[in-house]
This record gives sequence, structure tokens and C-alpha cells, in this order.
Amino acid sequence: MKFTVLTLFPEILKAYFENSIMAKAVEKGIIAYELVNIRDFALDKHHKCDDAPYGGGAGQLMLAEPLSLALESVKAKRKRVIYLTPSGMPFTQKRAKELRCEDELVFICGRYEGIDQRIIDYYVDDEISIGDYVMSSGEVAAEVMIDTIYRLVDGVISSESLVEESHSDGLLEYPQYTRPEVFNGMTVPEVLRSGNHENIRKWRLKKRLEKTLRNRPEMILRARQLNELSLEAEKMIEEITEQAHALKHIKNKKKRMSAT
Repeated sequence: MKFTVLTLFPEILKAYFENSIMAKAVEKGIIAYELVNIRDFALDKHHKCDDAPYGGGAGQLMLAEPLSLALESVKAKRKRVIYLTPSGMPFTQKRAKELRCEDELVFICGRYEGIDQRIIDYYVDDEISIGDYVMSSGEVAAEVMIDTIYRLVDGVISSESLVEESHSDGLLEYPQYTRPEVFNGMTVPEVLRSGNHENIRKWRLKKRLEKTLRNRPEMILRARQLNELSLEAEKMIEEITEQAHALKHIKNKKKRMSAT
């Protein structure tokens, strides 16, 4: 799979592609990349790539002409082009799985107040947001997307590592522990040291459900709507909910007693 990134600051992305697991994937030939400096296509000697927007307003917009020439240089019309923008569709694990099937993705890294709409209309296939916030760097947003996608490509990491990850099946991941057995007075749960694989499986499923109910309850609702939860999981949710209500009742009782 190839990632082509159009940017005003290629040095930000260069370090990312040359380190850690990504570097190994590139060395093995599983992943390829190309960093295209938009300034190389500027039409003046100062390599100007931005100007004031029509209609007034704060900030600058990236010029259409240098960006268009950069896109033409990588034959973008034949490829899937992604523009990172806070006004785009939300980026999710599901979308990452879809995009990992592409042979090549072309990313446009915005800066300033964004890019000329005519570039979006003519070249862009997907406008994507990595979250409900605004960043100054399209490069960092592109790294987030690329990092999420490339690790799903066959051969980058073991398939076993992808099983039961957060968001892989509508739930968050269970807590994990390693040596030492006791740290700061806290002990690794006994079930994980028992060697009983079935009990470990049940414990992990329950912890996944507890964490999802606590941190992202809307994910449980969505999983139920899609009939993605097993009967075992549904039963555990009932138990978790009943235990939570019981603890809340005890806590409120203690509070009333202390108040009197």
C-alpha cells in the first residue's frame, strides 16, 4: 500500500515514516510513501502558497494553483484523495478498515484557514475529520489516519494483535497487566495468573463491557441495535448494571447515615 502526502512541511512527516513499526513496514516493502512539497509548485520566486479569502475574513487560504499542480504531479484523479478538515466526515475504525483495501491513498494536508473549495470539488473523494476539534496542522491529522490504516495492512503486525482491540468489534479493550506481579501494593488479578483460559476469557469480556459502559455507553447501544452482542454479553451487562445499582444504593445509604 502506498501513502502519498501533499504538504507544506514534509519534514514533519518524514520522521514518522522513518521510525518504529512504520520504518520496518517500509523496509519490507509492505508500505510505500511519497511526500510532495506543495511549495515546489508555487508560481512565484518566493514560493507563496496562500492568500486572503474572497469575501473577507480572518486568516489565509492555500492557493488553488500550486495545490492543483502538486495533485496533477501524482495523477490524483486516478486515485482516492482525502482532505483532512474539521468539517469532514468522522474518521472511525470502520472507515480505516475500508481504506486499508486501497492500493494508494493521497492526503492533502491543510494549513491556515484551509484550501480553495474548487480543489475539493475537482479532486477530493473524501473530506475526513479525526475529531470534533480544530488543529493547525493537517500533517498531524494525516499521521493519525495513516497510523490507524497501515497497521491493518496484512504483514505489518500480527493478526492476533488486532483481535479484541478497542473498536474492533464495538467494544473497548480489557485492562492488561505484566510483570511485576505486585506493583505499589497493587496485585495482578488472580484470574490472569490461574492458567484457566475459559475463566480468563470470561473475565476479559466482562471487563470490556464494564469499560465500554463506563466510558462509551453509546457503543453498547449501537452494538445492540446491530445485534452484535452475544447472549453471554447481554447477561453480563445485566449483572454489571445490577451491581452498579446496588453499590450506588449502599453509597447513598452511607451518605444519609453520616449526615444524621
